[in-house]
Amino acid sequence: MSYPEPRYAGETGQVSAVRRPAEAPAEVVSPEGGTIHYLATQATTEGDFGLYRLDMAPQTPGPRAHFHRSIAESFFVLAGTVTLFDGQRWASSQTGDFLYVPAGGLHGFRNDSPEPASMLLLFTPGAPREEYFERLGEMVRHGGEELAEFLVRHDTFFVDAEGDPRPV
Repeated sequence: MSYPEPRYAGETGQVSAVRRPAEAPAEVVSPEGGTIHYLATQATTEGDFGLYRLDMAPQTPGPRAHFHRSIAESFFVLAGTVTLFDGQRWASSQTGDFLYVPAGGLHGFRNDSPEPASMLLLFTPGAPREEYFERLGEMVRHGGEELAEFLVRHDTFFVDAEGDPRPV
């Protein structure tokens, strides 16, 4: 394996870093009190990756088992306890635990604990996940074909108990 082809041909480097202070407000605040912070979006990284911090209120349900066809997703627990699904079982995951899910890998997450929890979500390559985070609640309330189209557009395919893909 080798390094990718160079994307910068200059000799002196450039001022191009993007800093996000810890005190920056969350971009998404859920009615349940959870937040999503956009640390590095697809636009910021020119499609290389997307990095988000998800802060979950106690007893917050997350997405049931699902997969993505075009993106890998990684989870790193920053604080608290998050229940992660690795395609075979749901496991209580503590601060410092990590889960990598390649494209096509079944996964899910939730906060079953009575305490808040926080984790990083990393999508590679970068995908435009912001609309997904911002509109998912609204789309779930609408349901039906509108929700199904929204999920497919955002590369999210839920599975039933038998493992058959279904976009709702």
